[in-house]
Amino acid sequence: MSKINYLPGKEPHPSETRRIFRNVDREGYNPSIECFIEDGGYKLLADALKKQPSEIIDEVKKSGLRGRGGAGFPTGVKWTFIPRGNTKPVYLICNCDESEPGTFKDRFVVHQDPHQLIEGMIISCFAVGAHFGVVYMREEFPEAAKIMQKALDDAKSKNFLGKDILGSGFDLEIILHRGAGAYICGEETSLINSIEGLRPYPRIKPPFFPAAIGLYGCPTIVNNVESLCQVRQVMEMGGEVFAQTGAPRSPGTRIIGVSGDVKRPGYYEVVSGSITFGELLNDLCGGPKEGRSFKAIIPGGSSSKVMRCDAQLKAANGSPMSVFDIALDLDSIAAHGSMSGSGGVIVMDDSRSMPKVLNNLNRFYAWESCGQCTPCREGNPWMLKLTNRMLSGNAAPGDVDLLKDVADQICGKTVCAFGEACAWPTQAFIAKFREEFVALTEPINALKPHSDEARAARQFLGRED
Repeated sequence: MSKINYLPGKEPHPSETRRIFRNVDREGYNPSIECFIEDGGYKLLADALKKQPSEIIDEVKKSGLRGRGGAGFPTGVKWTFIPRGNTKPVYLICNCDESEPGTFKDRFVVHQDPHQLIEGMIISCFAVGAHFGVVYMREEFPEAAKIMQKALDDAKSKNFLGKDILGSGFDLEIILHRGAGAYICGEETSLINSIEGLRPYPRIKPPFFPAAIGLYGCPTIVNNVESLCQVRQVMEMGGEVFAQTGAPRSPGTRIIGVSGDVKRPGYYEVVSGSITFGELLNDLCGGPKEGRSFKAIIPGGSSSKVMRCDAQLKAANGSPMSVFDIALDLDSIAAHGSMSGSGGVIVMDDSRSMPKVLNNLNRFYAWESCGQCTPCREGNPWMLKLTNRMLSGNAAPGDVDLLKDVADQICGKTVCAFGEACAWPTQAFIAKFREEFVALTEPINALKPHSDEARAARQFLGRED
């Protein structure tokens, strides 16, 4: 394979292993089908169509590939949940909603290498027996929608979509469906309702597991953009080889999007478990901004629990370790109380006020709640009111515990995981940075806002930007 050159200033870090992002920011590369075919595109599809669908499913299962959308569920196992003896149509949906704050990886695939996704989708549809696929894209991606629609049209014109694909006898149509900009549509059953033209309320599981009762009441597989691109990598490398790259229980590469208080925010594709948080932030991202130090990390998009950078942790063998020693793979992060989620790492330095950060998150979740479940519909605005009250100097001493109690009453009590998504930040911020919240609820701050005591407490309000 010839050497790939990247645009000046966009070169991968030596610690990166670019597979999904191989063509992102590549010199001379564009999203056209001609460019993709010239680079070897759609050859994997031709090979896959000569196999039995069960062979492809077995390869994906052997690979140990886990979903890259947030939950990390094994992709091949999900595909086997379609009921045996099913006589209904099977559908496959690509979740390109990507509305988790802090996450910005999938849009780069669509903008710069859309045919990689399409090829991965076609192979996946063939494997699960789907003859109709949907790319569900959020409304805030107008340019991506134009690029994707052209890519789908071009793929059909070359007989990679449509009737009798490449003479294989396999028929497949893929359409682009645009959402209306609702965070809840990242949840698979809400997404399905949205496609059907219904209000995007999550469905109750059971019985509405999509693989059994999904789009139009038929078996439906919902996979993330990066997950479908990884299927293509599995077919290229083979399941066993793929399984040997990276962490044992979460193999392959992972695209990490880093935002916030680092010198070099951006996207980085690394082999799962090959680097630590310390290496990511200090080496790849260039460390904290001048005169600052790292204070907290949200490791997997805004809904994952915040981690305090000065926390004293213990490794599996009992030896002491820090947040910066945690390997970047799903299980290592989960073992220390948070999750890798959608790969969106949000970094905060010592200039940040944790009550202010949480207030910002609460504002987002209060706005995005679909309103179906009472704990979520009522609890989110309540949490926002409490953090608003703290930042305005009008909170009572008991409001910190009240805030946590409201979050506790949402978590685990809703139809979908939005309840956890909105409650976990509050629970974690109060557990990890309780002193900052308590300082803003002392009576002196409200009664004497210009006193020395109040001035000392206001350090936790942080800077204004």
